[in-house]
Amino acid sequence: METQMCTQQSCQNCIATLKTRNSPLTGGALKKISRLKGKEWLELEEDAQKTYVMGLLDRLEVVSRERRLKVARAVLYLAQGTFGECDSEVDVLHWSRYNCFLLYQMGTFSAFLELLHMEIDNSQACSSALRKPAISIADSTELRVLLSVLYLMVENIRLERETDSCGWRTARETFRTELSFSMHNEEPFALLLFSMVTKFCSGLAPHFPIKKVLLLLWKVVMFTLGGFEHLQALKIQKRAELGLPPLAEDSIQVVKSMRAASPPSYTLDLGESQLAPPPSKLRGRRGSRRQLLTKQDSLDIYNERDLFKTEEPTTEEEEEPAGDGERALDGELDLLEQDPLVPPPPSQAPLSAEQVAFPKGLPWAPKVRQKDIEHFLELSRNKFIGFTLGQDTDTLVGLPRPIHESVKTLKQHKYISIADVQIKNEEELEKCPMSLGEEVVPETPCEILYQGMLYSLPQYMIALLKILLAAAPTSKAKTDSINILADVLPEEMPITVLQSMKLGIDVNRHKEIIVKSISALLLLLLKHFKLNHIYQFEYVSQHLVFANCIPLILKFFNQNILSYITAKNSISVLDYPCCTIQDLPELTTESLEAGENNQFCWRNLFSCINLLRLLNKLTKWKHSRTMEAKYGPFLRAALMLVVFKSAPILKRALKVKQAMLQLYVLKLLKIQTKYLGRQWRKSNMKTMSAIYQKVRHRMNDDWAYGNDIDARPWDFQAEECTLRANIEAFNSRRYDRPQDSEFSPVDNCLQSVLGQRLDLPEDFHYSYEIWLEREVFSQPICWEELLQNH
Repeated sequence: METQMCTQQSCQNCIATLKTRNSPLTGGALKKISRLKGKEWLELEEDAQKTYVMGLLDRLEVVSRERRLKVARAVLYLAQGTFGECDSEVDVLHWSRYNCFLLYQMGTFSAFLELLHMEIDNSQACSSALRKPAISIADSTELRVLLSVLYLMVENIRLERETDSCGWRTARETFRTELSFSMHNEEPFALLLFSMVTKFCSGLAPHFPIKKVLLLLWKVVMFTLGGFEHLQALKIQKRAELGLPPLAEDSIQVVKSMRAASPPSYTLDLGESQLAPPPSKLRGRRGSRRQLLTKQDSLDIYNERDLFKTEEPTTEEEEEPAGDGERALDGELDLLEQDPLVPPPPSQAPLSAEQVAFPKGLPWAPKVRQKDIEHFLELSRNKFIGFTLGQDTDTLVGLPRPIHESVKTLKQHKYISIADVQIKNEEELEKCPMSLGEEVVPETPCEILYQGMLYSLPQYMIALLKILLAAAPTSKAKTDSINILADVLPEEMPITVLQSMKLGIDVNRHKEIIVKSISALLLLLLKHFKLNHIYQFEYVSQHLVFANCIPLILKFFNQNILSYITAKNSISVLDYPCCTIQDLPELTTESLEAGENNQFCWRNLFSCINLLRLLNKLTKWKHSRTMEAKYGPFLRAALMLVVFKSAPILKRALKVKQAMLQLYVLKLLKIQTKYLGRQWRKSNMKTMSAIYQKVRHRMNDDWAYGNDIDARPWDFQAEECTLRANIEAFNSRRYDRPQDSEFSPVDNCLQSVLGQRLDLPEDFHYSYEIWLEREVFSQPICWEELLQNH
C-alpha cells in the first residue's frame, strides 16, 4: 500500500501528518530518483534543484499513465521531504516545507491541477469502478498521489513562521490569491473540490478518495478565508469600520482560561428526585436547605481526579423508554441506540478543603440586545401607565425610579452585533432601492466563495451530511449507504488476525478523520459567512437544518462519548515522519496496541467540540428549532432539540472534563431549559448551577424559569417563514439582478446613446454592405405609417 495522507489536530493547533504504509518507493529506489549528476537532493544547489523539478514537470506531459504516475510519485517524494536522505524527523519536516515552496515557485501546483482535472473527467475510470462489485484502494491510485501532493503544498505553504524569507511570504500571498479567486476563467479551487464531493455522493464516481478530498477542501478553506484567530481579528476590524464599540473580551482567550468542572453525579441526582422529603417538610429545616445548596454547588468544585474517569450510572431520565420524539428520530436517522450501562465505581472519599478552589468571578460580560430593552419597557409601560411608545427607549416619563435604574443598567451592557447592522441595512435597501442606489459589495474571498456555492449549495450540504452520517460511529451498516472506505480497503481482504486488527484500526481512523474534516469545514463556513453577511449564514444554516443536521449531530453524540474521545485508533510505529527515517519493525499485536500515553484522542475531541459548536450555531435564537412543532410540514424539516430528547444525550457529554466541550454542552442545555419543565430543572440543579457559572448572561432572559413559553407553535412557524423570505429577497436582490430590471437607469440622451461603442462580431464588416442594401436601401419608408404608429 502506498503512502497515505491524513491530518491530526488538537483544539488549539493544526499539525499536518502523514502515514506511510509500506510504500513501494522506499530506500534505494527513492534515492535514485533524487540523484542528479551523482549528487543527492540535499547536496544540490538551488538552481540545480529547480532544473531537476523542471525536468520532472516536462516528463508529466506524456501520454502513458504509468510514466505519469511514476513522475508524480517522484514529486510526492520531494513534497514529503526526501526522507530517504534525512537522519532525523526535524530534517524531514524542514525539507518537506522547503521543497513545497520550491515546487510551487516552479509551477507544480498548476501542473498537478491540470492532471486532477483530467482524472476527474476520466470516464473510463468511473465506468470501471461502477462495474466492480467492490471498490478498493487500487482504483484511486492516481487521484491519491495527486491529492497528496496538492495537500502537502497547501499545508506547508499555509503555515506561517517568523523565519520565513520575504520570497516565501510573497509566494504565500500569491498562492492564497490564486486559490481564492477565479484564475484564467476557472472556478476557485474549493468549488472544484466541492464538485468532487457531490459527484462522489451521487454515485457517479465511487472511486474518489473522499477522505483526501475533504482534508484538502478543509485546508483550502482555512487557507483562503482564515482560521478562528483570523476570524476574531476580522470581527474586530469590521466592528471598527461600522462604528460599533469594541468587544468586551476576546472569546478565544476566555475559553482558554476556563477550567473543566466535575461532571454532575448522577446517583445524587437520582437520590435527590426519589429520596428527598416533600417541600412542606423542608421549609423549617435549615440543615436540609444547606445540604441542598451543597449538592447544587458540587459541579463548581475543581478536584485533582483523573481527567476521564468513568462516572456513576445514568439517571432515570436516561433509562426511560423511548418516547414519541425518540421514535421519530429513529425513523429519520436510526438514532438513539441504547448503550450498555456503565458499572458504578467504588465509593470515593469526600474532598478535603485543600482540594477545593472556587472561581473568582463570571467569565463573560453580560449582553443585552436592543430588542430586550424594548420588550422590558413595553411591559413596564403597560403595567404602570397603560400604554406603550413603540421602539422608544429614551422616554421614561411616568415610570418609577427603579425602572429608570434598570433601563440604565440594561443600556450599559447593550451589545449591537454586526448582524444587527447588516439586517437594518438590508431592510433599508429593500424599502428604498432607488434612493439608496446599488450596493457596493467588496470582492472578498468569502464573497467569491459564496457566489460560486450559491446555486449548488443545497447539494453541497446534503453531500457533506451524507458522508458525515456514514462516518458516524453509531451508524448502522446499510446496503444503500455510500461507501466511504474505498480508499482504505485493500484489494485482498486480510486473512490473519494481525491483518484484521490493522485494517480495523485503519478503518476507524479513516472515519475519525472524515468526521474531523467535515465538522471543521462546516463550522468555518458558517462563521465566515456570518461575518460576511448574516443572510449568507442563515441560508447555509437553513439548508443544514432541512437536511436533518440537528438529529444527525444528536445521533453522533448518542454513544459512550467518553469512550469515543479516549479511543486510540492509530499505530505509533507507522506515524509520519518517524516511520520514514528508520527501518519499520515487524508489526505484531503488541506493537499495534502500543501507542502514545495520551489520556484522550485530540482528533476526536476536536470533532466533538466542532459538532457542538455547529449545533449551537443552528439553534441559537431559533425557537422554532428548539421547541417542539406540531403544525405544518414546513417545520417538520427543522427537527427540534426538545422533540428528540437531546437533554439526556447532551448531559452525558458533561462526563468529559474538558472546559470548551462542557461550555458548548451547557449552552445547548440552556437553550432548551425553559421547555423541559419544572421537574427537570428541579432534579438537575447542579447542571443549572454550571450553566449560570460558565455561560454568558442575558439580563432579561429567564431561561431558568420558563415563564415565556406560552408562544404558540404557529408563531414559530411564522418566524421561520419570515426568515426564509428575507433570505430569498437578499439572494435575489444581490445575485439575481436581471439586466433589464425596471429599476435599471435609462439613458435618454441621443448623443450619448449614439456615441456608445458596441462590440460587433469580427465578420461584421464583410457582410455589412449587403445587409445595408437589403435592409435599408431596398426597403421603402412610409413616413405616414411611422407617424401614425408612434
